[in-house]
Amino acid sequence: MDPLTSDQNGREAEQRKLRLQVLGLNSVEAEATFDRVARLAAAFTQAPLAMVNFINDERQMFRGMYVPPSSPDDHTAGEGRGIVFDLSDIAREAPSDYGFCPHVVAQGSQLALDDVFDYPRFRGNPLVNDMGVRSYLGTPLRDHTGMILGTVCVADVVARTWDRNLKEGMQELTQTLLSEFRLRDSLLAQQQELFAVFDGAPFPIMLTEGPEHLLRYANGKQGAAFGMVPQFSPGRHVLTGLDAVGVFNAMDEAFHTGRTTTLPHASITTYDSRAPQDFSFLCTPVRTSPQAPISGVLTVAMNAQQPYPGAEQQVFAANVQERFEQLGAAGFGGPIPGQQGGGAHYSR
Repeated sequence: MDPLTSDQNGREAEQRKLRLQVLGLNSVEAEATFDRVARLAAAFTQAPLAMVNFINDERQMFRGMYVPPSSPDDHTAGEGRGIVFDLSDIAREAPSDYGFCPHVVAQGSQLALDDVFDYPRFRGNPLVNDMGVRSYLGTPLRDHTGMILGTVCVADVVARTWDRNLKEGMQELTQTLLSEFRLRDSLLAQQQELFAVFDGAPFPIMLTEGPEHLLRYANGKQGAAFGMVPQFSPGRHVLTGLDAVGVFNAMDEAFHTGRTTTLPHASITTYDSRAPQDFSFLCTPVRTSPQAPISGVLTVAMNAQQPYPGAEQQVFAANVQERFEQLGAAGFGGPIPGQQGGGAHYSR
């Protein structure tokens, strides 16, 4: 049976996807840490293409990438190798069975192809036809728990020998990312303290990730009012009542503009009341530092009948944003508890 399609590897892919979701790595957004590792890999091996590739059960996500700059005046790791094509617009994602990285993950060991044409199994791979790849070196990317999350890989357009020094160097470079994964996990205790504040809040709160507003957390008030839904599900599709009154449009604006957005009046029938309730929604973009890209949106709902003025709602959101920034570069991207504390979270 093909190792890429076995039931065992299917289960492992699902587990890997969950782990990537917990670590905040289950998307295609570039990260400086991984781009830096890709540049180092390209420089070390003198290869024109390098990637830090995370793989789930649906796609590959190149959160770290080095490709030849499009300007001929730029100096590159592969200068002088006669590269005549431009990869500067290469996509940061691919199907889960594309290229050679899925084979590295499936077999759990380094894969060195000095000349792809020497291997009938690999020479017909779309990567060869689409990008002219002739040689490849991929190393499993493991986290500190031992789970394979993807690969660190390099590729060239000419046949070449990946000698022992290059292979060992790539393994050592991959090891440098262990501290990144360990840091993300170490933030869990701090995040639990932050979410304990959410649990005790007297108004609905939800925290979403990315442009699809994947639901990472909700407190008890949110679940009681608007419904309990699975963690990591796309909010717009599972919270249709909130979508119907424009909440997710406001969240879209907050995420894409980087500015706090308010939906001042929304009438919605909640699960804990038979009569429609009037709410205002404050949508605050979340980032881990003032310079970091927006990671998600914190949405706080305030019932018009509750004795909590809008100013207090904004102060609360501002305090939460400050706490996220204090958690550091992996704060929002780190693991977010699904069943911690006293509140009602999305995964039960």
